[in-house]
Amino acid sequence: IMNAFGLILIGLILLCTTTTSSLQCNHLPLQQRKVIENSLQLLDKMGKKFPQQCLREKMSFRFPEQVLKPRQKETVKMAIEEIFQHIFYIFSKNLTLAAWDGTALEQFQNGLYQQIEQLEACVIKKKTHYFRSKEVNRLKLKKYFQKIDCFLKDKQHNLCSWEISRAEMRRCLQLIDKVIRRL
Repeated sequence: IMNAFGLILIGLILLCTTTTSSLQCNHLPLQQRKVIENSLQLLDKMGKKFPQQCLREKMSFRFPEQVLKPRQKETVKMAIEEIFQHIFYIFSKNLTLAAWDGTALEQFQNGLYQQIEQLEACVIKKKTHYFRSKEVNRLKLKKYFQKIDCFLKDKQHNLCSWEISRAEMRRCLQLIDKVIRRL
């Protein structure tokens, strides 16, 4: 009798956790909008106004907007997850010359990290059969973020290169926000 009861208990626990995680996945767009809104505020809080002396160094990175326009919601979620991973990677190295508010930067990084974890949990189930269409998008995103990374390296991660990258990430998050509102 104890074994059967134990199995029923385990079954109920599993049922509850999968229900909870699918509920979290259903509320993901709303949650992402809050995270992006918060991230945009933190990006503003991290640094001051865009420095005038950096204007002449401005560069066009051209975000590949088509990666956020597939027909399936899952593919869009996977692209967003990928973008968050790239942003997290860029904003977690060589920040010494950025002269930003450390607390705001840390909160920004933590928010991104939590969002990546949540997206991974929600998207992982459906990952395999979207892979082919996603591969082209992944390459486009990789190229875009490599441009930013190379730009930072070329400028030796100086203040202006970080400010330009911060402005670019702001544009990137605003695009994602627009897409999420339509999901």
